[in-house]
Amino acid sequence: MTDPKGGGSPPPREGAAFSEAPGQIARWKVRWLAALRSVGGALLGEAGLPLSSPRYVGPVSGHFDGRRFQNVPSAGRTRPAEVARWLLTRRAPRWVDSSPQVPVAPPPPEVEGDTLRVTFVNHSTVLVQVPGFHFLTDPIWSQRAGPGSIIGPARVRPPGVRFEDLPRIDAVFLSHNHYDHLDLATLGRLASRHRPRIFTGLGNAALLRRAGIPGGVELDWWEEAAEGEPIRITAVPAHHFSGRGARDADTSLWCGFVIHTPQGSIYFAGDTGWGSHFGAIRRRLGRPRLSLLPIGAYLPRWIMAPVHLSPAEAVQAHRALQSSTSVGIHFGTFRLADEAQDEAPAAL
Repeated sequence: MTDPKGGGSPPPREGAAFSEAPGQIARWKVRWLAALRSVGGALLGEAGLPLSSPRYVGPVSGHFDGRRFQNVPSAGRTRPAEVARWLLTRRAPRWVDSSPQVPVAPPPPEVEGDTLRVTFVNHSTVLVQVPGFHFLTDPIWSQRAGPGSIIGPARVRPPGVRFEDLPRIDAVFLSHNHYDHLDLATLGRLASRHRPRIFTGLGNAALLRRAGIPGGVELDWWEEAAEGEPIRITAVPAHHFSGRGARDADTSLWCGFVIHTPQGSIYFAGDTGWGSHFGAIRRRLGRPRLSLLPIGAYLPRWIMAPVHLSPAEAVQAHRALQSSTSVGIHFGTFRLADEAQDEAPAAL
């Protein structure tokens, strides 16, 4: 779809693209995996699937106490008893597998001029193309979001773009290490085929190295890196958390990214709750031409609000950023919270 004048844009269906030219999903996931480890850890260990990522080691900062990272300002923590109460009493609507979608035309191998082409794959996976530079956000083509892609939530919608139809991928942006965002199987395939640089928060490159995946570049909040002239990348704060198992809660950094290109800046929020960081990003880095904002896994609010935007808060973030165009992501693919399958885009 096209939006030559900018402005708000509804979440597209998988595979849709447009061009412009002049509380926690929560912390319960970590504890769910901890329980899973106690039940089936031996089996997973034999399969070579460690459930915890390496711990970051580095200097103390305003958001790292030497052992764990934290939100600034603090987004609060959900107590295990609250998580248990939610899991035992939840009445989540049923999600159903979608029928095979109609194939879409593959993305073009290149774009030209002032074009900024965005293809929504689904969940938080987005392909962005500007002349000479193509990147993916939080890529996952696996059937499940979990250890080794053999356990964990199963996708109910297929990826909107076949992996084989991807154009050249120059870079990947990983917002944090949760299984539905950092999928080692997909990253391994990308490394074998495209060898992209993989930009991520502090502590996640060690996880990539352990899996034999090269190209990891770690950034702290507000730290900048160059991806060849004239592309620049800035890691920016988010309100979320990290962890893949029983012993690594908040031991690696979560973040968003602003990718500066001659065609305009692109903000990828990753997973985040509402906070003052949206206004700070606009003040320090300017108005984005495009923002990719999560809208799903937001119910119930009493447990999800600290770490996941609601659709209404995504609109609030769009306004705080003064973004020319924003696209909703992180919905309708993996059943992670209590909203109905199509509730997030309908609410937006």
